[in-house]
Amino acid sequence: MTATAPSESTDVRPGPTGPGGADEEALADFGYPQELRRRMGRYASFAAGFSFISVLTTVFQFFALGYSFGGPAFFWTWPVVLAGQLLVAACFAELAARYPLAGAVYQWSTRLSTPAFGWYAGWLMLIGRVVVVGAAALALQAVLPAIWPGFQLLGGDPSPTSPSGAANAALLGLILLALTTLVNVLDNRVLTAVNTIGVSAEIIGVALIVTLLLTHSERDPGVVLHTGDAGGAIGALLIGSFTAAYVLIGFESAGEMSEETVNPRRTAPRTTLSALSTSGVCGGLLLLGGLLAAPSLTDGRLATEGLSYVLTSTLGDGLGKVLLADVVIAICAATLAIQTSATRMMYAMARDRQLPLSPALSKVPARTGMPAAAALTVGLLAALLLLLNFLSPEALLAIGTTCIAMVYLAYAMVTGPMLVRRLRGHWGPAAPDERDETGRPLFTLGRWGLPVNVLALAYGVAMTLNLAWPRAEVYDPSGGHWYFQWFTVLFLGVSLAAGAAYHALRRA
Repeated sequence: MTATAPSESTDVRPGPTGPGGADEEALADFGYPQELRRRMGRYASFAAGFSFISVLTTVFQFFALGYSFGGPAFFWTWPVVLAGQLLVAACFAELAARYPLAGAVYQWSTRLSTPAFGWYAGWLMLIGRVVVVGAAALALQAVLPAIWPGFQLLGGDPSPTSPSGAANAALLGLILLALTTLVNVLDNRVLTAVNTIGVSAEIIGVALIVTLLLTHSERDPGVVLHTGDAGGAIGALLIGSFTAAYVLIGFESAGEMSEETVNPRRTAPRTTLSALSTSGVCGGLLLLGGLLAAPSLTDGRLATEGLSYVLTSTLGDGLGKVLLADVVIAICAATLAIQTSATRMMYAMARDRQLPLSPALSKVPARTGMPAAAALTVGLLAALLLLLNFLSPEALLAIGTTCIAMVYLAYAMVTGPMLVRRLRGHWGPAAPDERDETGRPLFTLGRWGLPVNVLALAYGVAMTLNLAWPRAEVYDPSGGHWYFQWFTVLFLGVSLAAGAAYHALRRA
């Protein structure tokens, strides 16, 4: 293992070229031994990104939030956010081809800028992903009680924004985290199998739900041009964009799993883009189907119960609950995939001795080929975060928006240095001798690289500010809790301060 963070000397090292270049030899060119099991094919790589995004999980979890502020017109925030994220994903696809390494954002930012700047990008992404794990596990509350009231183990009100609903969400989330952590310490064949089954079930479920909703439409598509009673001003639509912003992240997980993927230089760039584009189409159709098939747009239930209400009301309890069961599978697969991605980030930083307790966190038992200590740590930290939900219902939204703001900021800490390198002439199309494992040229944006990079950075910074803006009506609707209103800003500040303190102690 390397003892320090990657340096400029490892920049743009393509490794063996041509069909005979072994993935392990390419990894060794970056200074790392092959410790993780390299067994993932193209579909499994696609599943890593698609499971992280998991439109069934996040659309069901945040549809009500978007609708409550933007009304039917919040649908248009979806294609806007998708377009912005595709710009970011295109930049990441170039990086995945050149740097097929675990700890993607950390590795990319480090090699594009400096080890210190890359460390902060990795630190923020790691914390953000741990928070995302917890937020994903909380999504069970939006579905399970709607399937069977017996899943409401604490109190009587299942609404995630009520005290009993928030507490029950935390309890269900803790149970799920225990299961996903167990899978993450087993052999990665089990992990891949569970992910593949989950993704397949989610794709089938999305197709069925969209088809049924569109065939049970109560109104025509023109409804998305109306704001309705819920709102629709520019400010409200900016808040409505939180739904799409939360859903359409994690596409870089295909690159995150590069050290476990066969032919990663060729596979990861394509599955990064295909996971995001597929999720974008599926999620947009889910939003549209829900708006067209909802029994009412004005009775207030869409703004509180979201798509679960649409399924059970429109399709009947029987079929609606069967489809909701598929959503549960998607939530479990998403939580697993996100925890896996966070674990690989922690492992990658630890093997460079960039985290406390690095020797333990970077250990990979030869029997399993899985970084068990890192997986257990991520699971424990996410579980501790869920305890906030026992304190207040507002914690759910605070947790959700905090994690995506941190992820967007970390993305900008990659696209920013990448743009600087382009402007200085230090980054351009791959050289003719830089080829993937099959001997084909590396993925490149060519002459579109500069404009795509500029727009990707501008979008990322704007969305980060939008998410972190301390809006009282969003983060503290009941009033009297200033710390919830400023939760994202405070959490980000504490995270950066903790990172600076750790850096200072390491150098002392």
